[in-house]
Amino acid sequence: MARNVVGYVVAIWLALTFGPAALAQAKQVATGDMVLGKAEAPVTVIEYASMTCPHCATFHTDILPKLKTAYIDSGKVKLIFREFPLDRIALQAAMLARCAGPARYFGFIDVLFRRQDTWSRSGDPTGALQKQALIGGMQEAEFKACMSDIKVQDLVIGMALEGEQKYKVSSTPTLLIGDKKIAPTFEDLDAAIKAALPK
Repeated sequence: MARNVVGYVVAIWLALTFGPAALAQAKQVATGDMVLGKAEAPVTVIEYASMTCPHCATFHTDILPKLKTAYIDSGKVKLIFREFPLDRIALQAAMLARCAGPARYFGFIDVLFRRQDTWSRSGDPTGALQKQALIGGMQEAEFKACMSDIKVQDLVIGMALEGEQKYKVSSTPTLLIGDKKIAPTFEDLDAAIKAALPK
């Protein structure tokens, strides 16, 4: 019963966040960089994250909302989210978010991080991910097609390889402003953003 209630609440949350389209079939895979904030924001923060990383989940649930309020919502900062899966199930979770489509991508990322303990520590994490997909409006056939889509897999793996080669990313979360790595705390981000903002 408790699981059904949670599922219902998440479904309602998705519907209220994105409207009826959030529960409809995704027609387009999210490709390229996924960006929170205005394209013309003067400061860019790049985040490399693994969907099974507890520190990444903490960043998204506790620190990112503060960053949004202080800088992203006002147009001063945009955040580019890039996948850096540290294990197979993190790769599958990243693929799921990509297959959800551009309009639902960050909605899935948010729910997956908030419910990370539920699916990532399951005895059947792929099955648990499928349940999250169903709650988000993705049919079973869509989920299975997504998990076997080599193009989506290569997209996610390519994103991680670029981070490793270009920025020497080796752990998550890794946050960058320019080529400088920033500790994933609001205080460190706040100081780095203020230093990077146009005077």
